Amino acid sequence: MCAWLDGMRIERIAAGGGDDLAAGLHAAYSEGSDDPGPPISRARFVLDVCADRPSDRVEAWAAVEDGEVAGGYGLSFPLLDNRHMAWLFPLVVRPARRGRGLGTALFEHALGRLRADDRRLLLTETPAAGAGAAFARARGMTVALTEARRTLDLRRCDWAKLGRMVPQAPGYTLERWIGPAAPELMPDVAALMNGMNDAPRDSGVDDFHFTADQIRARDERMVAAGQTAYTVIARRDADGAPAGYTRILLDTDHSHGWAVQTDTTVLAAHRGHRLGLLLKLTNLFWLREREPGVERIITWNATSNAHMLAINEAMGFELFDEWYEWRLTP
Repeated sequence: MCAWLDGMRIERIAAGGGDDLAAGLHAAYSEGSDDPGPPISRARFVLDVCADRPSDRVEAWAAVEDGEVAGGYGLSFPLLDNRHMAWLFPLVVRPARRGRGLGTALFEHALGRLRADDRRLLLTETPAAGAGAAFARARGMTVALTEARRTLDLRRCDWAKLGRMVPQAPGYTLERWIGPAAPELMPDVAALMNGMNDAPRDSGVDDFHFTADQIRARDERMVAAGQTAYTVIARRDADGAPAGYTRILLDTDHSHGWAVQTDTTVLAAHRGHRLGLLLKLTNLFWLREREPGVERIITWNATSNAHMLAINEAMGFELFDEWYEWRLTP
């Protein structure tokens, strides 16, 4: 399935990304992305952009010109919740191919796929400054959310200060593991991930409902992408109820010094015990012990999430850059 535009064809990448076009799209992304953060490996990129998940159907398209992938895009269509929307990532054009309308052609092609699936809301994100933001604004997209990325340089941390910051949380016990969650833990992880619905988001996005099957699929994809995770959860001693969760991801090949602080959440019934800070610091010290090659941790937060920003800044995270989440209702 392909479309032709002035000597260039926009061609569908095979499901699962098992063809040369997927590798070409990753190369175009690596060359053309304006993200200065951790690199995305080919294995992870292909799984994220080209492979379906239990909760999402994925389409990836490549623009081929003169036998080379000049750019392309990926669309993710939620299947279980938020069936009215789609997520665009990435939309990229190689720098040498810019300035001739290829980005616009790809964007219009993506809107056609959005309409064909009867979706009414398109979301994407870009750095707050630069070509991506200018492109989104020029196509009528508006900012739905501002996010800040902050980094913690483990080579310069005041570890003694961080040790003094570790709070006590009477009545709660921490559990931790490396890699995928054990099968018996997946329902609890799903319940904890549902707590992320409290995080700031676009006004048109409804709650996502995580299941044990989705957690299993996510962890399997993590392994296939060449990543591992350090995860810590908190339980209430009185009844064993899961209370809070945090996770740090890193590439298992240690090809760069980055790790990524992903979701941290404390369920509403368990707030007020400083569990968020306890979870993050416990995981940080554990990572430092086990992964001495990690130099920096990067994390995302909406700029309106004052509580989590305060925790990160107290730990020593420093502003790296800001991103916009964009919306369009075509």
